[in-house]
Amino acid sequence: MRIVITGLGMISAVGSTADECWTAIRAARSGIGTVTEVDTTGLITTQGGQSPVKEVPGVDRCLTLALTAATEAVEHGRLAEAGYDPERVGVVIGSSLGTSRSVGTFHQQWLREGLRKADVRLLKGYALHSVADAVAEKLGLGGPRSLLSNACAAGAVAIGYALELMWSGEADAVLVGGVDPLAELSFNGFNSLGALDSGGCSPYTRSEGLNLGEGAGFLLLEKADAAAARGMSAVAEVAGYGLSADAYHQTAPDPGGEGAQRAMAAALHSAGHTVEDVDYINGHGTGTPTNDKVEPKAIKTLFKTPPPVSSTKSMIGHTLGAAGAVEAVVCALAVRDGVLPPTANTGGAEAPSGLDIVPEAAREQDVDVVVSNSFAFGGNNAALVIRHPERVTTEPPAAAAAAAGRDVVITGVAGIAGTATGNDELFAALAEGAPVYQGEVELDGFGTRRAGTVDFKAIAAGINPAVLRRMDPTSRLAAAVVAELHRAYGKPSRQEAAGTGLIFATGLAPITPVQEFDSGVVLAGGPTGANPKFFPNTVVNAAAGHVAILHRFKGITATVCSGGTSALSALHYAYRLIARGAAERIVVVVADECPDALVAGHVKVPGFLGSSDVRPFAGGGTVLSAGAVAIALESTDAARASGRRVLGRVAGFGLTGDDSGIAGLRPDGAAWARSMTEALRAADLSPEDIGLVASAAMGRPAVDDAEIAALRAGGLAERPVTATKSVFGETYGSAPGLALAAALRAMADGVLPGTAGVPDAPEELPGLVPQGGRQGGVDHALISSFAYGGSYVSLVVSKGDV
Repeated sequence: MRIVITGLGMISAVGSTADECWTAIRAARSGIGTVTEVDTTGLITTQGGQSPVKEVPGVDRCLTLALTAATEAVEHGRLAEAGYDPERVGVVIGSSLGTSRSVGTFHQQWLREGLRKADVRLLKGYALHSVADAVAEKLGLGGPRSLLSNACAAGAVAIGYALELMWSGEADAVLVGGVDPLAELSFNGFNSLGALDSGGCSPYTRSEGLNLGEGAGFLLLEKADAAAARGMSAVAEVAGYGLSADAYHQTAPDPGGEGAQRAMAAALHSAGHTVEDVDYINGHGTGTPTNDKVEPKAIKTLFKTPPPVSSTKSMIGHTLGAAGAVEAVVCALAVRDGVLPPTANTGGAEAPSGLDIVPEAAREQDVDVVVSNSFAFGGNNAALVIRHPERVTTEPPAAAAAAAGRDVVITGVAGIAGTATGNDELFAALAEGAPVYQGEVELDGFGTRRAGTVDFKAIAAGINPAVLRRMDPTSRLAAAVVAELHRAYGKPSRQEAAGTGLIFATGLAPITPVQEFDSGVVLAGGPTGANPKFFPNTVVNAAAGHVAILHRFKGITATVCSGGTSALSALHYAYRLIARGAAERIVVVVADECPDALVAGHVKVPGFLGSSDVRPFAGGGTVLSAGAVAIALESTDAARASGRRVLGRVAGFGLTGDDSGIAGLRPDGAAWARSMTEALRAADLSPEDIGLVASAAMGRPAVDDAEIAALRAGGLAERPVTATKSVFGETYGSAPGLALAAALRAMADGVLPGTAGVPDAPEELPGLVPQGGRQGGVDHALISSFAYGGSYVSLVVSKGDV
């Protein structure tokens, strides 16, 4: 199966369409200039790559950028004429900042005027995945949906995940892209690190710093034969990708470039190419001294005779989470037109590395195979292979492997929630129906609210203190739950750890470091208050970097930030990678903190926060709680070789979406039911085979009633149903992972956990297991999850011996 690009969309500092951007880049015309969208007073520079986006009153700049490029891509690819079922068209987006501009405004209002006067509407799109929801709503796309956030590698990682959806047949087409706006957070952050160039950046030559840019790049992906059948010409083909972790440092790359080499090598291997096939490398090329030293070293080590390498960031700036997708658009056009894009602003100097950086002027040349590099904070590396759709026609081996598939099993699970600091406390609370959300937070002007706060000193035991000091709360939760996983199931050997992948997920992104960083800037009245200690932890994948460093996990890495579906979305990505043989072992880690700021963001939402225990399907509101889960996935061969006990087998996923729009949720439950039905179909099971449904109900009728409708439509309302949030509280991203842990324990013990606080099953949901639980064998369980904005993921897990 070959996956081609049939539609492109792009907006950047050099143009508002893909064609405009490409024309400027071919002419080596820089868009770096004076920034007006961000206050640069007191910064190292006033320069950046500001796009010609048309502002829409009341709409965050990130959303406008994304919708502009996404709409162009589907129109260019004539998606409306393709005849695809909208429910089979996915939306995958990479972003580092998301709607952080609105969040920053909320923080300013809160700090300067108090919480009561802060406009909570600014937080409607707080979750990073809201940009994917906005795109899906506008374009009417109801297929799989996810948001990837590996900082500056996010756009490339998003394209990788889109390939997995296509290769596995879970989507007929995917609209994939990356987006990030200019924002005070990034300007003040990189300024605090001394990483900005005072003028125009000069990648691979002068290398004194980077220029920040903004923009969006989107690609419409289709199967080559389907595109040809409808008479649609392919711009280029995306043939493969590779991911790796340095496990070295939070902000600096491995000085030997070994992780970058592995990502490029993996990308070429997945596409069926060797280094000799590569005609051009679109480099990460930020212009910082470290990148411009390490990346050439990695290229020269892997490619004994390196092809030309250039950096388009010299003209559009570093668009952060959008960069991998924006540069993929440029690479596709380079393949189409046979043109190598230049590196501008070199001043005529040769690269000290000796690489051919295509200085100052584009070069006409046949371009059949391209590698595009994206590297990020936390030691995250990603590489894409983009090639000519007609002159190179070999079948990518990764696609063939995905079609064949391998069994994937669960060999370990550990959880933390509220006062439950490990598996023993977690499962005891579940068995007793004793809520773990026993803490309280005091909110300015709103009094005390219940919350599942965590004793961070209690969970820190065994974590290297030198690393612990540099961690934010989300990272500490992630590190602690991995330590608990190793305590319960054994620590991998050093060799096994080096090959272990790590997919991190979070529902809401790191809240505390962003608040602390913003607070310093606001209270100091400018950049002097920007603390470089906090900035590295403001990227969503920071926790993954810390965990990788602690445990020397150097395998595949990615970060998912998709709200309440985050745990299952991350599990799905890991499952697909192992099933096609790209990895043997991946640890999925999900964590969300519960600071005052999180509770404050919900306190003005009518009926959201409850004043008593969480009573799913009975109303009254919910209680927010911190939570984390770690799940070890392996191929059956790897599990057999290691001798680890199989807790369960991944049987099938269902990934769906609807047009709920940002923060919305359709009450009919139709798309939610579809996720359940698709998971059952993938597992080759019927509703009657399910021994337990672990629901996402949380005490809010808007959610619980929609899930009841979904369960009834999916034929599952009379099967045993439990709601673990009655014990754990609303832990957002980790919630379905904790529900999975409960289901695996029920499989092992033959005891169905009850729904605490609910003495009787409601008439419309007769299968609900009330408080106290009951005996019952479970061979197959279905885990249900949703995210505000209208995306849903269901997972069927089975006993290892059935």
